[in-house]
Amino acid sequence: MQMLMPEPQIFVERTLALIKPDVIDKEEEIEDLILRSGFLIVQKRTLQLSPEQCSNFYADQYGKVFFPNLTAYMSSGPLVAMVLARYCAVSYWKELLGPSNSIRARRTHPHSLRAIYGTDDLRNALHGSLSISSAEREIKFMFPEVILEPIPAGQRARDYLNLYVKPTLLAGLTALCKEKPADPMIWLADWLIEHNPNKPRLQHPIPQEEHQG
Repeated sequence: MQMLMPEPQIFVERTLALIKPDVIDKEEEIEDLILRSGFLIVQKRTLQLSPEQCSNFYADQYGKVFFPNLTAYMSSGPLVAMVLARYCAVSYWKELLGPSNSIRARRTHPHSLRAIYGTDDLRNALHGSLSISSAEREIKFMFPEVILEPIPAGQRARDYLNLYVKPTLLAGLTALCKEKPADPMIWLADWLIEHNPNKPRLQHPIPQEEHQG
């Protein structure tokens, strides 16, 4: 009896990650750990928040005893904000971070990022969104110019691939077979860039503006 395997489905989530001010010198090291854990860094920026911006970002913590210290800590220097993407990004990033209290993290999750880079309950080195909804809100806060469109999953993802991806890829592979280039990977990559159906096309060239240094 032939077993029917379920069709693969595409599930991608995004979450917000912050490298906090006191460990920004470990940025490159932390990013390497993020990438080796299967995340894609979709967006990244370095910025410094004012105390007022920190209060708005942590509005759900307002009124708690540690709130003034939290806003002072988060506005004490530059931080790195990143949008991370992967399957179950929110839960995997929280698991990689470990408990919010770095002292407890070193005791219960010694290999977690907060155990390695954090100091205590307040200075815990890194931030992660608690849920998909909070991730959307926090990403919009840190990256207001980014438009968050729903990522297709299941049948919608298959429909998208069939309509937009497979025809272009098939045409590219057909051209590759006819051309037989010395480096097929580079040739195909260049061909896909050139024949990208979603590539913007300008009717009139935009004159370049002179920028003062």
